[in-house]
Amino acid sequence: MWQISFFLVGISLCVFAGIMIHDPRTLWSGVSFFWMMVCLAIAMCFTLMSYWDWLSSHNVLMGLLTAALIMAVGCVIAFPIALIITFFVEGVKIIRHEGMKPANLLSMAFSIMLFGYLVIWPAMGSMGRRTLGTRLYILISLLAAYLLSLLAIYSLSSVLNLIHLKKRRKADYIVVLGAGLMGERVTPLLAARIEKGMKLLERNPKAVLLMSGGQGPGEEISEGRAMADYAISHGVPAERILVEEKSKSTQENLLFARELMDETNPRVLIVTTSYHVFRALLLARQQGLRCVGFGSKTKWYFTLNALLREFAGYLSLTWKRHAAIALLTAGIVAVIYH
Repeated sequence: MWQISFFLVGISLCVFAGIMIHDPRTLWSGVSFFWMMVCLAIAMCFTLMSYWDWLSSHNVLMGLLTAALIMAVGCVIAFPIALIITFFVEGVKIIRHEGMKPANLLSMAFSIMLFGYLVIWPAMGSMGRRTLGTRLYILISLLAAYLLSLLAIYSLSSVLNLIHLKKRRKADYIVVLGAGLMGERVTPLLAARIEKGMKLLERNPKAVLLMSGGQGPGEEISEGRAMADYAISHGVPAERILVEEKSKSTQENLLFARELMDETNPRVLIVTTSYHVFRALLLARQQGLRCVGFGSKTKWYFTLNALLREFAGYLSLTWKRHAAIALLTAGIVAVIYH
């Protein structure tokens, strides 16, 4: 049996590698990684059971297999617990540092809702069978589980799309996405994006730095122009910079930036804040723009809060698909518990 389980590990590894090589800008990257870890956990269990007596006399090998099993099982089982603790702690931090604004309550609210769903909600399932209340309880439970699973896969896919083994990409364009300004000055968050773009420019000597961002309320100049001025003041030659000044959203950032590119099939790197990379890549994929994303760093507690907003943005992009799944689930529950 252990031979079959390791065969499945090999298959899942090949699927995961194929997705990451071909185009990781999809939730399938997270799904394939998750199932690879599940297959690995199962394979470790069968191996330990099949060769327990022999392994008992080989402490080093037993330790390695046990460690691999713990790591694989931990990824599968302990993730919800780690998620609750992490979001709660970081939610407290963002409130302490940024104040009690509604947008800053997302992390803590999510951790409390997740705890309630996993611990308190199951206790409410003691209602009578085959009643309207039972159907509603089951439907809400399934939809909540679906959304939590989707968030976990979205988060995992986001992380996987930030991992780059190749430092030099032979890029033609490095697109830095804009963010808010303070008058004419770039914010610390936007400065981090620009500096990440400049580092990538050093590794890609033939690339052009394309600053993308229009002028928003309270901004004295366009974000693209302010970003270009910042890069020039830090030593980037003006001839290696293009400026896009019309966009008002991430979708327009990518669309209008593409119009400034000369090549038919350019090699493009997208730079934005780490939590924003995956959604930007999804939007680029919708537009047929082949690219990879690089994330600039920001404060961890702010990242988690912003990740929830990014996930809400992803749901708004794909709401028809999820609405169809919700309706299908409701129909199945209604048929089974009629």
